[in-house]
Amino acid sequence: MVSSTVNVVRYTALFSGIAYGWYHRRSLQASHDKHKLSEAAHHREKLIAEAKEAWKRKQSALSDTTLVTDPEDPRFDLEKLIAKWEKSS
Repeated sequence: MVSSTVNVVRYTALFSGIAYGWYHRRSLQASHDKHKLSEAAHHREKLIAEAKEAWKRKQSALSDTTLVTDPEDPRFDLEKLIAKWEKSS
């Protein structure tokens, strides 16, 4: 039948393969986790930049002093006022 030397070589190869597979999977998972953290940080930075830009646009729209909101003023324009309200909401 099969000699003991062949069985030792077989089981050594089997356990070596299992150990290598475990180590390789662990290193791949660590690399993937690091990449996901980096990607999440970049996504968060992008969202913060977009929020800051939207806030600046909203503040600049609110600080528009050329629009007259007093209906008694002769320069009052209802269409411009409604357009401003639609843009801000």
